[in-house]
Amino acid sequence: MSDIHHYIEGKRAEGASGRWGNVYNPATGEKSRRVAFASASEVDKAVRAAAAAFPAWAATPPLTRARILFKFRELLDREAGALARLITDEHGKVLSDAAGEVVRGTEVVEFACGIPHLLKGEFTEQVGRGIDSWSLRQPLGVCAGITPFNFPAMVPMWMFPVALACGNTFVLKPSERDPSPGFRIAELLTEVGLPPGVFNVVNGDKEAVDALLRHPDVAAVSFVGSTAIAQYIYATAAQSGKRVQALGGAKNHMVVMPDADLDQATDALMGAAYGSAGERCMAVSVAVAVGGAGDRLMDKLVPRVRSLKVGPGTDPEAEMGPLVTGQHLDKVRSYVDLGVEEGAKLVVDGRGLKLQGYENGFFLGGCLFDEVKPEMRIYKEEIFGPVLSVVRTPDFDSATKLVNDHEYGNGVAIFTRDGDAAREFANRSQIGMIGVNVPIPVPMAFHSFGGWKRSLFGDMAVHGMEGVRFYTRLKTVTARWPTGIRAGAEYVMPTMR
Repeated sequence: MSDIHHYIEGKRAEGASGRWGNVYNPATGEKSRRVAFASASEVDKAVRAAAAAFPAWAATPPLTRARILFKFRELLDREAGALARLITDEHGKVLSDAAGEVVRGTEVVEFACGIPHLLKGEFTEQVGRGIDSWSLRQPLGVCAGITPFNFPAMVPMWMFPVALACGNTFVLKPSERDPSPGFRIAELLTEVGLPPGVFNVVNGDKEAVDALLRHPDVAAVSFVGSTAIAQYIYATAAQSGKRVQALGGAKNHMVVMPDADLDQATDALMGAAYGSAGERCMAVSVAVAVGGAGDRLMDKLVPRVRSLKVGPGTDPEAEMGPLVTGQHLDKVRSYVDLGVEEGAKLVVDGRGLKLQGYENGFFLGGCLFDEVKPEMRIYKEEIFGPVLSVVRTPDFDSATKLVNDHEYGNGVAIFTRDGDAAREFANRSQIGMIGVNVPIPVPMAFHSFGGWKRSLFGDMAVHGMEGVRFYTRLKTVTARWPTGIRAGAEYVMPTMR
């Protein structure tokens, strides 16, 4: 068992607070290592290191910054397998899913490598007589990222590559449940020549988070997690005068129309609902069966859920691994109990799953509810586990209204062969990310990820051009050079004539 410490000024920093958290192997239920919990003074040390490194890094030409990211991109190829194994060891997701996470994070690094082009401003000659005007984008300073357990490599890489490329320095506070990938990323950035202090990692709990939110030298905070915490992050950091993007919870629906290819829809639901044990902010947790699609969909779905291959993430045959902690397992299982109490029909019950040799692992089999009603808590609340609820609606309009009435607005999908229905649905949905015959519509790195309503607090989504705008401030310059002509003082608003 090896302890996980902080990473400050380009090297490991021993935890000094005396507080520790336990990191578990979700497949066995055993404690695998400890992680140091930072005190406010340790967070201050990391922020001060980032603040000291900022002037030189901001003055580094964007092309030079991009070249360091290119080298980091190459190392990610070399280390992809090892990073995936770290993710599986601490999160529990199957290795193929962990490898896919690394790929999606790497794509943001690739996007950020184009920063010399992305930072170009606009120029207008002769806005007035002898006067030119242009705009430019400049970095903010020290930026902080507070990231969740479900994507310990990808979500940090949604943030820091763009922040660093824009000339900011960064302090990452990864989830204390699976902190090793964040620490390893810091080591790789040092290996490719990132100057000390430009990227730092502090581990910990609420004490470390609050210290980042209130630190006067932190200019911006990015967060991904539950809605309750996202709202807290947004309010606390904004009150301290910081720029904030805080992505919250989700209850993603997949509408299945009567004309849909039901084999395709069933495959999509299996992967989107049960992949990564449902621990994804873009997981589909509600299937909306429209009209006559309901019984036919259930006929295909039930045997697939019952035959779902559950096992340790290192098993190449496994389709779904364990949940991340015993505490989270208890929470998800309690939602299944609640659904039964509320009167939903539990068609497939995964609560009794036990795996030989892994009896103490945090495993839950796939669960499938039918006849779920919108007033039920299992419909309203984010469960974040392998639990799929099927809601039946009579027609397209009622399905669309159901989706729009939910408080979350992260992602939604529709499966249909009808182009008119798909176009109308995409237009009318009050949701940030829409999939048409695509169950998990996570945008590519050169677009941006973000929901609506209570799934996003703040004005800007992550990565893509939204990320560039978030991690920079706009400055506009209006200039005139003396020509020897003196017009005298002007006491009116200049009109540039």
